[in-house]
Amino acid sequence: MARLAGRRTLFAVPVLLVVTFGVFAIAAASPFDPVKAYAGTAALGADQETLDRLRANLGVDEPFAVRWWRWLTSALGGDLGQSSVLRQPVAQVIGERLVWSTLLCAVAFVAAVLVGSLLGVLAARRPGSWLDRAVTSLAYTLEAAPVFWVALLAVWLFALQWGVLPAGGLTDTASEQVTPGQVARHLVLPAGVLAVSQLPWFTLYVRQGVGDALAEDPVRGARARGLGEGTVLLGHALRSGLLPVLTLIGSRVPELITGALLVESVFSWPGIAAATVEAATSVDFPLLAALTALATLAVLLGNLLADLLYGLFDPRVDLDEM
Repeated sequence: MARLAGRRTLFAVPVLLVVTFGVFAIAAASPFDPVKAYAGTAALGADQETLDRLRANLGVDEPFAVRWWRWLTSALGGDLGQSSVLRQPVAQVIGERLVWSTLLCAVAFVAAVLVGSLLGVLAARRPGSWLDRAVTSLAYTLEAAPVFWVALLAVWLFALQWGVLPAGGLTDTASEQVTPGQVARHLVLPAGVLAVSQLPWFTLYVRQGVGDALAEDPVRGARARGLGEGTVLLGHALRSGLLPVLTLIGSRVPELITGALLVESVFSWPGIAAATVEAATSVDFPLLAALTALATLAVLLGNLLADLLYGLFDPRVDLDEM
């Protein structure tokens, strides 16, 4: 396990270098002007000399490779730079928002795994039944539905029509402090929508895996020995049937991050979505590189976690050979 983690760590280093270098290269080719984004409406009446001086002060008049190297060496020393658009240190921008994005993604992901696994098991028990057809149809329908459309539908139904849940934000409008109860209430809709966007994959994978496991000889032998259906399902089929889901965990991380950005934007959730959009449209090099590196690191950790879980639950897998 330690050797696998060490190899993946060594592999992550060049990946992060290439990704951050690519961010600076793409941002340099962007049609957006970071100087005008920084100056705002004041740039409309400024002369060219003032804009050039501001460009030099921000350091955006240098080649992107020079800016990337300066940012990289500072980041290795713990300094992620200054966000030009938010006028804050990049570490502070991420620190203030990352906790809320992590909370949203964690709750949604756990809910998607648990509910998706339950639906998949129920559908796999009786293939071709009305329950199987209903669960499968629902999964394919949700898989085709864009996450922002589901989010807008949830706001219209639960907030505007029924009025049972808040439409967005972190706390109530008149509240002066953040309380766990308000956060939990405001988290229901965005986390539910994000979970729904991930639900079809786990449902279909579990249905297929458990269905195949129920048709294997060891399970048939357990049934022939007179074991109860619950024992057969939980003790034999479920364990081998859930193995494909472990590999799915890592592959769903990029989709989870993308969906979280859209959900946060719809529900005004104070995560990293707004900072990502502002960094991209304003060509905020330090903030954009840090957020991209963070997303890349999350994907790499998700893949590592999936491999470790697969090796722990499947005795046939040798982690040292992965």
